[in-house]
Amino acid sequence: MKFLSFKILVLYILLPPILYVFSLQSLQYYLKNKYEREIREATTCDTCMFDGGLRLKDAIPKKIDAYLKNKVLLLWGLKVDIDVKTEKGLILYPEAFGNTDIREPMPDHIKVAAENYDLVSQGIVVSVDVIADHNKPLSNGILAVYILIFSGLLYFYYRAVVRKAAAEEEHKNKEIERLTEHEKALAYEKEKLAAEFSQMKGILETEKLKASKSEDQLIDEIVSLEKKMNENLALQNEQKDEIEALKEQIRLYEKSKVQSKKDFNVAHKRFRNLYKNVIFHDRALAGFSDLPDELKIKGEEVIHQLNDDPDMVAIKRKVFTKKGHQSVLEVVFAYKGRLYFSKTKEGKIEILMIGDKNSQNKDLEFINNLT
Repeated sequence: MKFLSFKILVLYILLPPILYVFSLQSLQYYLKNKYEREIREATTCDTCMFDGGLRLKDAIPKKIDAYLKNKVLLLWGLKVDIDVKTEKGLILYPEAFGNTDIREPMPDHIKVAAENYDLVSQGIVVSVDVIADHNKPLSNGILAVYILIFSGLLYFYYRAVVRKAAAEEEHKNKEIERLTEHEKALAYEKEKLAAEFSQMKGILETEKLKASKSEDQLIDEIVSLEKKMNENLALQNEQKDEIEALKEQIRLYEKSKVQSKKDFNVAHKRFRNLYKNVIFHDRALAGFSDLPDELKIKGEEVIHQLNDDPDMVAIKRKVFTKKGHQSVLEVVFAYKGRLYFSKTKEGKIEILMIGDKNSQNKDLEFINNLT
């Protein structure tokens, strides 16, 4: 369908996975900071640790395990790796070698308090790494939300395109119907004039027999009627030619639209596979599709040179955009052909416009408005 934009379809297809990846990374960054802050607050030493009632090495794992039990996202596929250690490198969490169940039967409170104080004095460092894996309930849910949103948007866009196409088709049918009715009206007028002509001829013959009118008057009236009839026939033929011309224009317009779209798609696929070092603007591909075959051959030679060795291409002049954000180079091929390109920040060639002398003013206006 000619109203269905290829760029918009590609946008609706690519945006869900792009937003999904961005959202997943943003969620990981947000949860990392959130969990790190909350775990740091949860593992803050209280007075019971400094009076020797509980070892810091035992208290921190208990508090972290209790904190993680309340996190529903962990059941949905979210992974959290937590490291708690002192600034000197002593690991407090996770516990190593299964020593969590080893306890002193009668802890020395003074010794425990001193040990806790020493560890706190070294400085507690909390490090949290949040991983949201793919193909898990959480990640699949995020992707499903984006797919549903963009599927709905695509549906509404498709409905709008269908309505627009139906409106144009209805307008075209009404125009053809109007012209057909006009043609019928002209045919009726012709029959009416022919009947009047016959009637007048009969009257003239009667009057001629009665000799009520002179021969010259009768001839003048006949000439006048024949002139009027000839003028009407000429007008009818002119209207008929106009109708046929409009029908031919409609047919050629629809045919050119279909062919132009087909040439654009062929050029897009072909150039994308052949010229890896060149980026093509959609206006450039559309302009190339409208060129005659001899100009297409010369134009593709220039594209081939830009892809292989841009320095070998002869530049006619520089064209600057209206705001001066970038400079565009103009290349002339086959005398009539014009190609405009610029260099991206990555050093690639971006072809902005391809056309001929007839479209040069329109092409320059498009380039002048680039930002």
